[in-house]
Amino acid sequence: MASGILQATGQKRGLVLDPRTKLLLLVTVSTFVLGGLGGDKLTFLVPCLSALPLVLLLAARKIKPAVLYSAAFGGAYLASLLLLPRLSGFSQFFVLGCTGILSRVMPGVVLGAYVVSTTTVSEFTAAMQRLHVSEKIIIPMSVMFRFFPTIGEEFGAINAAMRMRGISLGGGRAGKMLEYRLVPLMTCSAKIGEELSAAALTRGLGGEIKRTNICRIGFKVQDIILITLCVAAFAAAALAYMELL
Repeated sequence: MASGILQATGQKRGLVLDPRTKLLLLVTVSTFVLGGLGGDKLTFLVPCLSALPLVLLLAARKIKPAVLYSAAFGGAYLASLLLLPRLSGFSQFFVLGCTGILSRVMPGVVLGAYVVSTTTVSEFTAAMQRLHVSEKIIIPMSVMFRFFPTIGEEFGAINAAMRMRGISLGGGRAGKMLEYRLVPLMTCSAKIGEELSAAALTRGLGGEIKRTNICRIGFKVQDIILITLCVAAFAAAALAYMELL
């Protein structure tokens, strides 16, 4: 996916969702798809919840990431259904590991990237304040929302500089490629983290006086529909576990 997917802007955001709804969706998808909540009785929820990131990406007109996600997840899911029963031994173990990572981990990762790319720092801060979350959590999370887009921009600039110097995987320069790209990226990461932390404190986060926020957030029809879907999934999981008792 392009580095721009992690750039939170006011354009191409698709459905306008409350940040609290996005976080609930992220928790729900991670719990059911990655955690396997509900067991075998709720396996039908895995493809349904895994389709949510695809729908949200398409609504935000992020066509390329949506196509890559659908191809990777669809291939892994079909391989787990059709290919695994015909394999045995090491080949089965290898395919199981690959398909498990793609089909279980990827939906949560892609949805997390969507949340970061479509949520501004002001919206996230306002949502956390509405939930009465401690600023000890709000400040690091706010820094994180700007950290990844900035790192993506720095990594793109480093790649462009290396391409101008002709340093790539080919020609026996793999070692130089790792050295000249990873070392500057690690140095930039530490510096960017410090600068973003200082910027957050400069803007009033962590102060004794309550910080105001002009960002308007709230639940709309689409938020209510998605929240109902998440609550229904957890209710179904609770009923499934009650039947086992």
